[in-house]
Amino acid sequence: MQGRSFRTIFFAADDRLRAGYRIALFFLLWGYGPAIVHSVLESTLLRFVAPEWFWLQGIALNLLRMAIIFAAGWAVARYVDRRPFADYGFHLSAVWWIDFCFGLLLGAALMALVFLVEWLAGWITIVDLWHSDPPGMAFGPAFLAAFILYLVVAIAEELLTRGNQMLNIVEGMSSFGYVLAVFIAWIISSVIFGLLHIFNPHATLTSTTNLMLMGFMFGLGFALTGELALPIGLHFTWNLVQGNVYGFPVSGKMQYATSFIAINQHGPELWTGGAFGPEAGLLGILATVAGMMAIVGWVRWRYGNLSLRRLHVRLPA
Repeated sequence: MQGRSFRTIFFAADDRLRAGYRIALFFLLWGYGPAIVHSVLESTLLRFVAPEWFWLQGIALNLLRMAIIFAAGWAVARYVDRRPFADYGFHLSAVWWIDFCFGLLLGAALMALVFLVEWLAGWITIVDLWHSDPPGMAFGPAFLAAFILYLVVAIAEELLTRGNQMLNIVEGMSSFGYVLAVFIAWIISSVIFGLLHIFNPHATLTSTTNLMLMGFMFGLGFALTGELALPIGLHFTWNLVQGNVYGFPVSGKMQYATSFIAINQHGPELWTGGAFGPEAGLLGILATVAGMMAIVGWVRWRYGNLSLRRLHVRLPA
Protein backbone atom coordinates (compact mmCIF):
# COMPACT_ATOMS: atom_id res chain seq x y z
CA MET A 1 0.00 0.00 0.00
CA GLN A 2 2.82 2.37 0.90
CA GLY A 3 4.65 1.46 -2.31
CA ARG A 4 1.52 2.13 -4.32
CA SER A 5 1.02 5.50 -2.60
CA PHE A 6 4.65 6.45 -3.19
CA ARG A 7 4.34 5.56 -6.87
CA THR A 8 1.27 7.76 -7.30
CA ILE A 9 3.34 10.77 -6.21
CA PHE A 10 5.32 10.48 -9.45
CA PHE A 11 3.11 8.52 -11.85
CA ALA A 12 -0.45 9.05 -13.07
CA ALA A 13 -3.03 6.32 -13.65
CA ASP A 14 -1.83 5.87 -17.25
CA ASP A 15 1.69 4.99 -15.96
CA ARG A 16 3.22 8.18 -17.34
CA LEU A 17 5.05 10.67 -15.14
CA ARG A 18 2.62 13.20 -13.74
CA ALA A 19 2.10 16.28 -15.90
CA GLY A 20 4.13 18.61 -13.67
CA TYR A 21 7.20 16.38 -13.86
CA ARG A 22 6.84 16.03 -17.63
CA ILE A 23 6.71 19.81 -18.02
CA ALA A 24 9.67 20.36 -15.68
CA LEU A 25 11.81 17.80 -17.51
CA PHE A 26 11.30 19.43 -20.90
CA PHE A 27 11.80 22.88 -19.35
CA LEU A 28 15.23 21.80 -18.05
CA LEU A 29 16.27 20.26 -21.36
CA TRP A 30 14.93 23.28 -23.26
CA GLY A 31 16.90 25.73 -21.14
CA TYR A 32 20.09 23.92 -20.18
CA GLY A 33 20.69 21.75 -23.26
CA PRO A 34 21.54 24.63 -25.65
CA ALA A 35 23.25 26.59 -22.83
CA ILE A 36 25.68 23.75 -22.05
CA VAL A 37 26.55 23.17 -25.72
CA HIS A 38 26.98 26.92 -26.23
CA SER A 39 29.30 27.14 -23.22
CA VAL A 40 31.46 24.29 -24.51
CA LEU A 41 31.72 25.87 -27.96
CA GLU A 42 32.59 29.29 -26.52
CA SER A 43 35.52 27.79 -24.63
CA THR A 44 36.78 25.89 -27.69
CA LEU A 45 35.94 26.54 -31.36
CA LEU A 46 34.31 29.98 -30.98
CA ARG A 47 37.46 31.42 -29.42
CA PHE A 48 38.98 31.60 -32.90
CA VAL A 49 36.08 33.32 -34.73
CA ALA A 50 37.03 36.75 -36.08
CA PRO A 51 34.70 39.66 -35.23
CA GLU A 52 33.66 40.15 -38.86
CA TRP A 53 32.14 36.67 -38.80
CA PHE A 54 30.09 37.09 -35.61
CA TRP A 55 26.88 37.38 -37.65
CA LEU A 56 27.52 33.93 -39.14
CA GLN A 57 28.40 32.60 -35.71
CA GLY A 58 25.04 33.89 -34.43
CA ILE A 59 23.17 32.12 -37.22
CA ALA A 60 25.04 28.85 -36.61
CA LEU A 61 24.47 28.96 -32.85
CA ASN A 62 20.76 29.68 -33.22
CA LEU A 63 20.29 26.85 -35.72
CA LEU A 64 22.18 24.54 -33.36
CA ARG A 65 19.97 25.70 -30.48
CA MET A 66 16.91 24.85 -32.58
CA ALA A 67 18.26 21.39 -33.41
CA ILE A 68 18.94 20.64 -29.72
CA ILE A 69 15.47 21.83 -28.68
CA PHE A 70 13.79 19.77 -31.41
CA ALA A 71 15.80 16.71 -30.36
CA ALA A 72 14.83 17.25 -26.72
CA GLY A 73 11.20 17.79 -27.70
CA TRP A 74 11.12 14.63 -29.80
CA ALA A 75 12.72 12.56 -27.01
CA VAL A 76 10.36 13.90 -24.33
CA ALA A 77 7.34 13.42 -26.58
CA ARG A 78 8.27 9.82 -27.41
CA TYR A 79 9.64 8.51 -24.12
CA VAL A 80 8.06 10.72 -21.43
CA ASP A 81 4.82 12.15 -22.81
CA ARG A 82 4.33 9.05 -24.99
CA ARG A 83 2.77 10.96 -27.85
CA PRO A 84 3.81 11.79 -31.43
CA PHE A 85 5.98 14.90 -31.55
CA ALA A 86 3.55 16.31 -34.14
CA ASP A 87 0.87 16.46 -31.44
CA TYR A 88 2.72 19.42 -29.91
CA GLY A 89 1.34 21.37 -32.88
CA PHE A 90 3.37 20.31 -35.92
CA HIS A 91 0.89 18.47 -38.17
CA LEU A 92 2.31 20.11 -41.29
CA SER A 93 -0.76 19.99 -43.54
CA ALA A 94 -1.89 22.61 -46.06
CA VAL A 95 -4.15 24.08 -43.35
CA TRP A 96 -1.11 24.36 -41.05
CA TRP A 97 0.81 26.43 -43.59
CA ILE A 98 -2.19 28.66 -44.33
CA ASP A 99 -2.54 29.42 -40.61
CA PHE A 100 1.22 30.06 -40.45
CA CYS A 101 0.99 32.61 -43.26
CA PHE A 102 -1.94 34.32 -41.54
CA GLY A 103 0.14 34.54 -38.37
CA LEU A 104 3.01 36.10 -40.34
CA LEU A 105 0.72 38.74 -41.85
CA LEU A 106 -0.99 39.46 -38.54
CA GLY A 107 2.25 40.02 -36.62
CA ALA A 108 3.57 42.34 -39.33
CA ALA A 109 0.29 44.27 -39.51
CA LEU A 110 0.05 44.78 -35.75
CA MET A 111 3.58 46.19 -35.55
CA ALA A 112 2.97 48.39 -38.60
CA LEU A 113 -0.07 49.78 -36.80
CA VAL A 114 1.99 50.53 -33.66
CA PHE A 115 4.65 52.29 -35.75
CA LEU A 116 2.08 54.30 -37.71
CA VAL A 117 0.32 55.54 -34.57
CA GLU A 118 3.59 56.60 -32.93
CA TRP A 119 4.82 58.30 -36.11
CA LEU A 120 1.56 60.20 -36.65
CA ALA A 121 1.55 61.22 -32.97
CA GLY A 122 5.07 62.62 -33.35
CA TRP A 123 6.52 60.19 -30.79
CA ILE A 124 9.27 58.88 -33.07
CA THR A 125 11.76 60.48 -35.43
CA ILE A 126 13.18 58.53 -38.38
CA VAL A 127 16.96 59.02 -38.33
CA ASP A 128 18.18 56.49 -40.90
CA LEU A 129 17.08 53.94 -43.49
CA TRP A 130 18.67 50.56 -44.20
CA HIS A 131 20.59 50.85 -40.95
CA SER A 132 23.27 48.16 -40.41
CA ASP A 133 24.83 47.26 -37.08
CA PRO A 134 27.78 47.26 -36.95
CA PRO A 135 27.83 50.09 -39.53
CA GLY A 136 30.44 48.48 -41.77
CA MET A 137 28.49 45.22 -42.22
CA ALA A 138 26.40 44.58 -45.31
CA PHE A 139 22.69 44.95 -44.61
CA GLY A 140 21.70 41.52 -45.96
CA PRO A 141 23.87 39.31 -43.71
CA ALA A 142 23.12 41.49 -40.68
CA PHE A 143 19.37 41.21 -41.30
CA LEU A 144 19.64 37.47 -41.95
CA ALA A 145 21.16 36.98 -38.48
CA ALA A 146 18.15 38.73 -36.91
CA PHE A 147 15.74 36.76 -39.14
CA ILE A 148 17.15 33.42 -37.99
CA LEU A 149 17.26 34.53 -34.35
CA TYR A 150 13.60 35.48 -34.19
CA LEU A 151 12.48 32.45 -36.16
CA VAL A 152 14.26 30.19 -33.66
CA VAL A 153 12.90 32.20 -30.70
CA ALA A 154 9.34 31.90 -32.01
CA ILE A 155 9.54 28.15 -32.60
CA ALA A 156 11.38 27.42 -29.34
CA GLU A 157 9.15 29.51 -27.07
CA GLU A 158 5.91 28.31 -28.67
CA LEU A 159 7.00 24.67 -28.46
CA LEU A 160 7.76 25.15 -24.77
CA THR A 161 4.91 27.31 -23.47
CA ARG A 162 2.12 26.28 -25.81
CA GLY A 163 2.93 22.90 -27.39
CA ASN A 164 4.40 21.13 -24.36
CA GLN A 165 3.01 23.04 -21.41
CA MET A 166 -0.59 23.61 -22.50
CA LEU A 167 -1.13 19.99 -23.54
CA ASN A 168 0.34 18.59 -20.35
CA ILE A 169 -1.45 21.05 -18.07
CA VAL A 170 -4.77 20.21 -19.73
CA GLU A 171 -4.09 16.53 -19.10
CA GLY A 172 -3.00 17.20 -15.52
CA MET A 173 -6.10 19.31 -14.82
CA SER A 174 -8.56 17.07 -16.68
CA SER A 175 -10.42 16.24 -13.45
CA PHE A 176 -11.82 19.81 -13.54
CA GLY A 177 -13.44 19.13 -16.91
CA TYR A 178 -11.92 19.65 -20.34
CA VAL A 179 -12.92 23.26 -21.03
CA LEU A 180 -11.90 24.52 -17.59
CA ALA A 181 -8.62 22.59 -17.91
CA VAL A 182 -7.90 24.37 -21.22
CA PHE A 183 -8.49 27.77 -19.61
CA ILE A 184 -6.25 26.87 -16.65
CA ALA A 185 -3.51 25.70 -19.03
CA TRP A 186 -3.93 28.81 -21.14
CA ILE A 187 -3.51 31.09 -18.13
CA ILE A 188 -0.62 29.20 -16.51
CA SER A 189 1.37 28.96 -19.75
CA SER A 190 0.82 32.69 -20.37
CA VAL A 191 2.10 33.54 -16.89
CA ILE A 192 5.18 31.38 -17.47
CA PHE A 193 5.75 33.10 -20.81
CA GLY A 194 5.71 36.50 -19.12
CA LEU A 195 8.05 35.34 -16.36
CA LEU A 196 10.56 34.05 -18.93
CA HIS A 197 11.27 37.72 -19.72
CA ILE A 198 11.42 39.03 -16.16
CA PHE A 199 15.22 39.47 -16.24
CA ASN A 200 15.31 41.21 -19.62
CA PRO A 201 16.89 44.69 -19.70
CA HIS A 202 14.48 47.45 -18.57
CA ALA A 203 11.86 44.89 -17.47
CA THR A 204 9.18 46.16 -15.08
CA LEU A 205 6.05 44.79 -13.49
CA THR A 206 4.10 46.45 -16.30
CA SER A 207 6.20 44.86 -19.04
CA THR A 208 5.95 41.41 -17.45
CA THR A 209 2.18 41.74 -17.09
CA ASN A 210 1.87 42.88 -20.70
CA LEU A 211 3.94 39.91 -21.87
CA MET A 212 1.59 37.59 -20.00
CA LEU A 213 -1.22 39.14 -22.04
CA MET A 214 0.83 38.54 -25.18
CA GLY A 215 1.22 34.92 -24.11
CA PHE A 216 -2.55 34.79 -23.85
CA MET A 217 -2.75 36.01 -27.47
CA PHE A 218 -0.31 33.36 -28.72
CA GLY A 219 -2.09 30.73 -26.63
CA LEU A 220 -5.44 31.69 -28.18
CA GLY A 221 -4.18 30.63 -31.60
CA PHE A 222 -3.04 27.28 -30.20
CA ALA A 223 -6.17 26.66 -28.12
CA LEU A 224 -8.48 27.28 -31.09
CA THR A 225 -6.52 25.42 -33.79
CA GLY A 226 -4.60 22.76 -31.87
CA GLU A 227 -1.52 23.67 -33.93
CA LEU A 228 1.49 25.96 -33.46
CA ALA A 229 1.32 27.36 -36.99
CA LEU A 230 -0.56 30.55 -36.18
CA PRO A 231 1.26 31.39 -32.93
CA ILE A 232 4.71 30.70 -34.44
CA GLY A 233 3.99 32.90 -37.47
CA LEU A 234 2.55 35.67 -35.29
CA HIS A 235 5.35 35.47 -32.72
CA PHE A 236 8.02 35.55 -35.43
CA THR A 237 6.90 38.65 -37.32
CA TRP A 238 5.79 40.44 -34.14
CA ASN A 239 9.44 40.33 -33.01
CA LEU A 240 11.20 40.68 -36.37
CA VAL A 241 9.11 43.57 -37.68
CA GLN A 242 9.15 45.29 -34.30
CA GLY A 243 12.93 45.22 -33.98
CA ASN A 244 14.43 44.88 -37.45
CA VAL A 245 11.95 46.68 -39.65
CA TYR A 246 10.88 49.58 -37.43
CA GLY A 247 13.82 49.72 -35.01
CA PHE A 248 11.94 49.33 -31.72
CA PRO A 249 13.48 47.49 -28.76
CA VAL A 250 12.12 43.94 -28.53
CA SER A 251 11.38 42.95 -24.93
CA GLY A 252 14.04 45.38 -23.74
CA LYS A 253 16.73 44.22 -26.17
CA MET A 254 18.20 45.53 -29.41
CA GLN A 255 19.30 42.19 -30.84
CA TYR A 256 21.19 42.71 -34.11
CA ALA A 257 20.21 46.39 -34.27
CA THR A 258 19.99 46.26 -38.05
CA SER A 259 16.68 47.66 -39.27
CA PHE A 260 15.01 49.02 -42.37
CA ILE A 261 14.12 52.12 -40.34
CA ALA A 262 16.21 53.51 -37.47
CA ILE A 263 14.32 55.73 -35.04
CA ASN A 264 14.61 57.93 -32.00
CA GLN A 265 11.64 57.37 -29.69
CA HIS A 266 10.55 60.28 -27.49
CA GLY A 267 6.88 59.80 -26.80
CA PRO A 268 5.21 59.15 -23.43
CA GLU A 269 6.53 55.93 -21.93
CA LEU A 270 3.03 54.97 -20.78
CA TRP A 271 2.06 54.58 -24.44
CA THR A 272 5.33 53.63 -26.13
CA GLY A 273 6.85 51.35 -23.48
CA GLY A 274 10.08 53.35 -23.45
CA ALA A 275 13.35 51.43 -23.42
CA PHE A 276 11.58 48.07 -23.16
CA GLY A 277 9.70 48.68 -26.40
CA PRO A 278 6.01 48.61 -27.41
CA GLU A 279 5.35 45.46 -25.37
CA ALA A 280 5.55 47.56 -22.17
CA GLY A 281 3.20 50.31 -23.39
CA LEU A 282 -0.50 50.84 -23.91
CA LEU A 283 -0.04 50.65 -27.68
CA GLY A 284 1.36 47.15 -27.24
CA ILE A 285 -1.67 46.18 -25.18
CA LEU A 286 -4.06 47.57 -27.79
CA ALA A 287 -2.17 45.71 -30.54
CA THR A 288 -2.42 42.50 -28.51
CA VAL A 289 -6.17 42.91 -28.03
CA ALA A 290 -6.57 43.63 -31.75
CA GLY A 291 -4.53 40.51 -32.47
CA MET A 292 -6.81 38.35 -30.35
CA MET A 293 -9.88 39.75 -32.12
CA ALA A 294 -8.28 38.98 -35.49
CA ILE A 295 -7.45 35.42 -34.40
CA VAL A 296 -11.04 34.81 -33.29
CA GLY A 297 -12.33 36.14 -36.62
CA TRP A 298 -9.87 34.06 -38.63
CA VAL A 299 -10.61 30.80 -36.82
CA ARG A 300 -14.37 31.31 -37.06
CA TRP A 301 -14.05 31.96 -40.79
CA ARG A 302 -11.57 29.17 -41.56
CA TYR A 303 -12.84 26.45 -39.20
CA GLY A 304 -16.52 27.37 -38.86
CA ASN A 305 -16.54 27.54 -35.06
CA LEU A 306 -14.45 28.43 -32.00
CA SER A 307 -14.12 24.94 -30.53
CA LEU A 308 -11.48 24.28 -27.90
CA ARG A 309 -11.51 20.57 -28.78
CA ARG A 310 -8.74 20.64 -31.39
CA LEU A 311 -5.87 20.12 -28.95
CA HIS A 312 -4.22 16.72 -29.29
CA VAL A 313 -4.46 15.73 -25.65
CA ARG A 314 -4.54 12.30 -23.98
CA LEU A 315 -7.44 12.24 -21.55
CA PRO A 316 -8.56 9.42 -19.21
CA ALA A 317 -11.10 7.08 -20.76
